Amino acid sequence: MKTSFIIRPIQSEDTEEALSIYAPYVQNTSITFDYEVPSIGEFHDKIESIRHEYPWLVCLSDNKIVGYAYGSKHRYKTAYKWSVESTIYVAQGFHRLGIARLLYESLFKILKSQGFFNVYAGVTMPNISSEEFHKSMGFTEIGSFKKIGYKLGKWHDVKWLQFHLAEHIENPKEPVPFDAL
Repeated sequence: MKTSFIIRPIQSEDTEEALSIYAPYVQNTSITFDYEVPSIGEFHDKIESIRHEYPWLVCLSDNKIVGYAYGSKHRYKTAYKWSVESTIYVAQGFHRLGIARLLYESLFKILKSQGFFNVYAGVTMPNISSEEFHKSMGFTEIGSFKKIGYKLGKWHDVKWLQFHLAEHIENPKEPVPFDAL
């Protein structure tokens, strides 16, 4: 039996479920450099600070959130405004079911329609499954920050990957906020 998934924008009331996906990554891995699980209020504020400008999508299976992906500001200088950073997390027990691919395909379609050209992903090393997944989505490796983060008793590199959403043109239009679509 094939499971069906629904992709939709995150809503304020999804905060606790989304945080429950993120928490094990904070507590048990170096995939995120957070040391402590954010409070529900902190995580809600993070969602609210992103979701109006950039898409934050959730994947539902049987009305339960099993993954999420979002775009966010890559850098703060004006010339970077056509580039975004992507983040994706899938709930434990739901890997290798196509959820991440569905989330990224939906996310990239929206980001492209907003007028973005580049998507960047930082992958804490080692994380072969994430690296392979990103490459299967069309990302290419562009470099690494060596020993940039210290967590769980050791220093970690972060590999950076890039994906082009569209052909780069001269005089691109300003990206449109997600709320304006």
